[in-house]
Amino acid sequence: MASPSFWNDKKESGNVLSKINRLKGEVNQISVLKKSIEDYIETLNLLKEEYVEEMKVWIEEEYEDIHNLVIEVQTLLLLNDSYDTHDAIIEIHSGAGGTESCDWAFMLARMYQRYAEKKGYKVEKISELPGEEVGYKSISMIVHGEYSYGYLKNEKGVHRLIRLSPFDSGNRRHTSFASVEVTPVFENDDIDIDILESDLRIDVYRSSGHGGQGVNTTDSAVRITHLPTKIVVTCQNERSQIKNKETAMNVLKSKLYELELEKREANLKAIKGSHMETSFGSQIRSYVMHPYSMVKDHRTLLENSNVEKVLDGGLEEFIEANLKRG
Repeated sequence: MASPSFWNDKKESGNVLSKINRLKGEVNQISVLKKSIEDYIETLNLLKEEYVEEMKVWIEEEYEDIHNLVIEVQTLLLLNDSYDTHDAIIEIHSGAGGTESCDWAFMLARMYQRYAEKKGYKVEKISELPGEEVGYKSISMIVHGEYSYGYLKNEKGVHRLIRLSPFDSGNRRHTSFASVEVTPVFENDDIDIDILESDLRIDVYRSSGHGGQGVNTTDSAVRITHLPTKIVVTCQNERSQIKNKETAMNVLKSKLYELELEKREANLKAIKGSHMETSFGSQIRSYVMHPYSMVKDHRTLLENSNVEKVLDGGLEEFIEANLKRG
């Protein structure tokens, strides 16, 4: 930064500043943790010399805070892959099962939105295909925030829900599946892919929705099909066709770049993960609401009996466990 030519390249200097700010944030977190532990030890020693009830209560409360901070720092240090700091594109697709699976896709979308809110991330919904009665057949969102891909990449896979169906007049137990795909949003500097106009089919249509005043009455939604790869991306969150096309192109570039990485590295699981069948035996996590309450991750074997808390965005322990698994 002290170099006279540092500011000549605004894009590169911006990248350096972003990296510096991120590293400063990490150092600050560790410094806060170090100071908290030092204060805690000092208070413990004082308590050994003279027992004070109020001091004991403070120590018990502070222990929990320090423990959570340690876990947070440990998890942060595990996010060291190339694209962990990037934003994330989340795509949720309902499996077989009609209304039940569409509702399950809606529940998963809400779970990730709540998780993002707790992390201070911004969620931008870019497309949705509503179910015939409720929920989504599919939905795509971009999660903007530091390390959002690093955290959310752990959610790739098939998610299974077991519950008494609110849509079944006989109140029978149903099993539903939905697949979650997570892709990093690559920076323009990362992507060096030439997309030919002749390789694209661009369709415009009216945005879909559940009705009401928010439904767009103009053909502003954009669907782009990359013919050589059959990749399809859609965007309908803006009323401007131009903005929707720009967002859809950026998503397409990220997907094509990801595909190129897979070819170069010959390692499909490194970024995209393996092909997912939305059926029995392929799930990464099960959410059981009947006959008992349990969320179980089949990769780490971690369990949590508070299903409602997890569905309200309480994913931290599952993400942490999967990061440690490597």
